Amino acid sequence: MEFFRKVRKTNNKRKQKKSVIPFRLNFLFLIVFLLFAALIGQLAYLQILHGTMFESEVSSSETETETQNVQRGQIYDSTGKVLVSNKSARAITYTKPLNVTNKEMYAVAKDLAAFISVPTKNLTATNKADFYLAQHEKSVNKHIPGAAKMTPSALYKAQLDYVKKNKLYGSLSPTQKEIALLYSKMSGAYALSTVYLKTEGVTDKEMAEVGEHLSEMAGVKIGTSWRRDYPNGTSVKSIIGTVTNEKTGLPNDSINQLLAKGYSRNDSVGSSYLESRYEDILKGTRKTIDVETQNGKILKETTKYGGKKGDNIVLTINDKFQNEVQKFLEDGFNGIKGSNPYAPGAYVVVINPNTGGIYALAGVSRNLSTGKVTSNALGTINQSFVMGSVVKGAQVMGGLTSGVITPTNNSLYDEPIKLKGTAPKTSWFNKTGGSGMSLTATQALEVSSNSYMMKLTMMEAGYKYVPGGALSMPSSIFDKLRQNFNQFGLGVKTGIDIPGEGLGYAGASNQANIGKALDLSFGNYDSYTTIQLAQYVSMIANGGYRLQPHVLEAIRESNADGSLGRTVYQAQPNVLNVYSASGAEWNVVQNGFYQVVHGSMSLRTGSAYASLKPEVSAKSGTAQTFHGTAETITNSLIMYGPSKDAKVAMAVVFPGMGTSSSSSVVASVAKQTYEAFWKDVITTEGFTDSSNEGN
Repeated sequence: MEFFRKVRKTNNKRKQKKSVIPFRLNFLFLIVFLLFAALIGQLAYLQILHGTMFESEVSSSETETETQNVQRGQIYDSTGKVLVSNKSARAITYTKPLNVTNKEMYAVAKDLAAFISVPTKNLTATNKADFYLAQHEKSVNKHIPGAAKMTPSALYKAQLDYVKKNKLYGSLSPTQKEIALLYSKMSGAYALSTVYLKTEGVTDKEMAEVGEHLSEMAGVKIGTSWRRDYPNGTSVKSIIGTVTNEKTGLPNDSINQLLAKGYSRNDSVGSSYLESRYEDILKGTRKTIDVETQNGKILKETTKYGGKKGDNIVLTINDKFQNEVQKFLEDGFNGIKGSNPYAPGAYVVVINPNTGGIYALAGVSRNLSTGKVTSNALGTINQSFVMGSVVKGAQVMGGLTSGVITPTNNSLYDEPIKLKGTAPKTSWFNKTGGSGMSLTATQALEVSSNSYMMKLTMMEAGYKYVPGGALSMPSSIFDKLRQNFNQFGLGVKTGIDIPGEGLGYAGASNQANIGKALDLSFGNYDSYTTIQLAQYVSMIANGGYRLQPHVLEAIRESNADGSLGRTVYQAQPNVLNVYSASGAEWNVVQNGFYQVVHGSMSLRTGSAYASLKPEVSAKSGTAQTFHGTAETITNSLIMYGPSKDAKVAMAVVFPGMGTSSSSSVVASVAKQTYEAFWKDVITTEGFTDSSNEGN
């Protein structure tokens, strides 16, 4: 019995074990089933319910292009001397990510302000308002009616107006000001464009701390910036102009055009004169980087194009010669300023009469209130004066080409012009009529006869002069005279490649002022710039070709070592118009200019230049002007040489001189300039002087 009980017990235990095993297996099967069900459910969720959305997200990765600035091209003088170069400095930059929010940029600016210090003296109310909006945009929108329906630009303007009007930004702490400045620079950039956050005084500590935290500040990088440097002085800086920096940003007068070209608001750009005129050449081609993104996040950056430094420009200006001419002018002006309280300055232009290339532009200006004298080379193109008798060459050519005189029949009698109701108008040497004489056109230029020029005008107007009679000329004579002068570049822009050229001034030309047409004929009415005189005398020298003056000689690339490389552009003479006249007519005027210096008449006005070698031709001028009620004069001179094969022409102007002053300062500056040209610009060794042949 005991045996059976043990067997039965053993069998019961076996049955219990057999019943437990299937249970465990069933439980495991249940868990596996549930896992598979969950997996199938997730797959259904991904592929069926939201498959399109996730497929769109996966395929949303794209490649954008990031741009970075490159080094600006350099500027050289005609001899290859560097006038403007670039000085590098380490910098903290910011490349604006795609789809970045204002709050995200604000956070980066706040983090970065903990590591670097930036000057905030130029922080504007707009910068402060932007700073406030970055944190409180939603609350501001609640106070703007119809904000939800506004365009982004309209909404932004309304936001700024509201914040500024109520001064919601309050009084910012020094740290908040730094954050505001950094944020304004960041927000002013385009997506994937790079702007400078700090370029001056970046310390070792700042570089190290920013470098350690770059991964925490999206878009912030360590880079290099460049600023303009003048290794050989600033003699022509006023002509060259300036470049903006990250502080000043884009110029207000051209900001929209520059933004349309892809510039950021605080990019560096040429803002005046040659730097502005040749911006597209000097700026270079930006470095481009392909940025692979997905849902606005950067996955990979690959340099597509390493960028190209801006091309260099070579000027026609000779720096050594430019400095010497400027010194001659300054010394001359300082020598006479004490006895000439109304003299506002003085100007010189030296030009190649066969190409239009400018060798030197020199100028000084004086503040008549303070007496301070400063360099002002730009005054040669934007300051105009009544110039006097220098215009008589153009007046004689007008008489010849209109047919009232001819190369073989051009004698007129110099006498005081006496018209009813007006004071006599006379030549400087014949104020009473006691020195009356018959003059050819060439002689009239030699002795600078006003009477001759006035008689030409009356003949062109169809008026027969009768002493004491009423002047009866149509007002159209003004247009006739000016159209002739315009062909020589007098009273019209010369087209020089420096922005800001002035036009001069034309006086009233109605019948009530008809007598002024006589003054116009000998240069005592309209005003002209010094560069216009230089263009005009170049036409006399070259026989009638009005050439566009220019300071750009060539555009050249850079070699690997930084030296001047391949020439990509070489300036060529640009003829603006040709004055139609015969060789015989030109000879009348050219010979007249030669006789001014070398003639036999005792009254010739240019004997001071007779000793110059190679020989020159010239025409001086003296215009009666006024400073208030004080009578003043403008002393002027135009000159070219050699007379038969001119290599150089110049114009010198000293306005506002006292009536007792002589033209000796003009002569001194002109002679020094001419002699320096042959020493500094063109060697006279082996030069054959043929200037006195045929005169």
